[in-house]
Amino acid sequence: MSLLTSLFTGASGMGAHGAAIGVVGDNIANVSTIGFKRTRAGFADVLGGTLGSQRLGAGVRLGSVDTQFEQGSVQQTGGMLDVAIRGHGMFVVSGQHDGQTGQYYTRDGRLQLDNTGYLVDPRGLRVQGYAIDSAGAMATSISDLQLTGITSPPVATTTADLTLRLDSGAQTTPLAAFDPLNPGTTSNYATSATVYDSLGAPHKVDLYFRAQGGGAWEWHAMVDGGELTGGTAGVATEIATGTMTFDANGALDTETPGVSSANFLNAAPGQAIAFDFGDAITTDGGTGRAGTTQPAGANAVVGLAIDGHGAGQLIDLHIADDGTIDGAFDNGDTRSLGRLALATFTDEQGLARAGDGLFTQTATSGQALIDAAATGGRGSISAGALEGSNVELGDELVTMIAYQRAFQANVKTVTTADEMLADVAQIKR
Repeated sequence: MSLLTSLFTGASGMGAHGAAIGVVGDNIANVSTIGFKRTRAGFADVLGGTLGSQRLGAGVRLGSVDTQFEQGSVQQTGGMLDVAIRGHGMFVVSGQHDGQTGQYYTRDGRLQLDNTGYLVDPRGLRVQGYAIDSAGAMATSISDLQLTGITSPPVATTTADLTLRLDSGAQTTPLAAFDPLNPGTTSNYATSATVYDSLGAPHKVDLYFRAQGGGAWEWHAMVDGGELTGGTAGVATEIATGTMTFDANGALDTETPGVSSANFLNAAPGQAIAFDFGDAITTDGGTGRAGTTQPAGANAVVGLAIDGHGAGQLIDLHIADDGTIDGAFDNGDTRSLGRLALATFTDEQGLARAGDGLFTQTATSGQALIDAAATGGRGSISAGALEGSNVELGDELVTMIAYQRAFQANVKTVTTADEMLADVAQIKR
C-alpha cells in the first residue's frame, strides 16, 4: 500500500464517519417528531489492490442507512382523533405528496377531519379503512373514511317495558269504571312516557292504572287525539289497554298482551307498540319479581325501557382498541362507522422514506399486507394518544462521540501520511 493510498484511505474514513454523524444528527433533530423512526448507519469496507494472495483494504464507505422500527413511547394527549399503534403495523394514507399521488404508510396518528368530512393525516392525505354501513356490515376492501354528514335514521318504537310499584292498599276501595274522558279521576295512578313514530316524531303517551280489587289492575295508554289520524286535538285517545293480576305476595301473576295500534299523523299506519310490565308467573313463566310488583306503599315508576328514537346528527367519535370508529348521535344512538386499516410488510427496513413521516413500499419491503387493526399480528390502537419518536437521546450522543473520535483518528491517518510524504519530498535536498 502506497503513501498516496493511505491518504485516500483516511479520507474515506473521514467521509464515511462525517456522513454517519449526519445520520445521528438527523435522529437527534427528530427526537420530538411524532411517529419518527430512527436510522442507523452501517459501514462497509472497501477493497483495493492485492498483496500476494490477499486483497488489501482501501478504506471504508457508508454502506447503508437502516430504519429502526421499534416501538416509540406512547404519550397521552386526550385528543379525540389522536391515535397510537401499540405493536406492528402502519396507518395507510392515500393522496398527493410532493407532487406524487399514491399510497403511503406512517406511524403518525395525528388524525383530523377535513372540510369535506374525510379522515385525514396532518398532510391532508386521506386515511384508509373499512367502512361500516348502518346495518353493521363492514366493507371487504379499504377506502377513504368519510365520517361527517352521517345521520342516525329515525326508528319507530316497538316495545315499551315498564317497571312499577303499585300500591296494594288501592285494592280496598276500587274506583268507578275507567272513563277515557276523565282518566285522572277514574284511575289510581298515572305516569307518562315518550314513544316515536316511523318519522322519528316524539309522542307523549299517558298511562293510567286502575285497581279493580282482588289484586287485579287495568291499564290504559292514551295519546292526544291531535297526534292521531282522525283524532281531535285536546281529546285523549286510547291506543292500548290491558290488565295485570298479582298474587298474595305482590308478585306479578298474569298480564294480558298490551299491543297497540296507533295511527300517528303522516307516519306509517298501525304502529304496534308492545307494552310489557315484567316476568309474570303464569303468563311468562317468570318469578313475578323482576318487573312490576304490588307491595304496600305509594305508587311509583321504577324503570322505563322504551326503544325507538328520532333522527340524529353525529356529535362525537370514539376509537376502540381494534380500530373501530364509533359515532355518538344527539338522539342517544351509537353505531360503528368504520375501522382503521393497518399495513405490515415482509421487510419493514426495505421501506423508502418519503419525508414528513411517510414511507413507500419497495421491491425489498414487499407488497403491503393490509387488514383491520388488531388482526393477524397487527397492533392495537390507543385512542387519545400519540406515539413519540423512538430516538434515545443519550444513546445518540454517545454514538456521535464515537463517530467523532473515529473521524479524528482518520484525520490523523491523513496528517500522518502527509508528514511521511513531506519527509519523502525532503530526500532530494
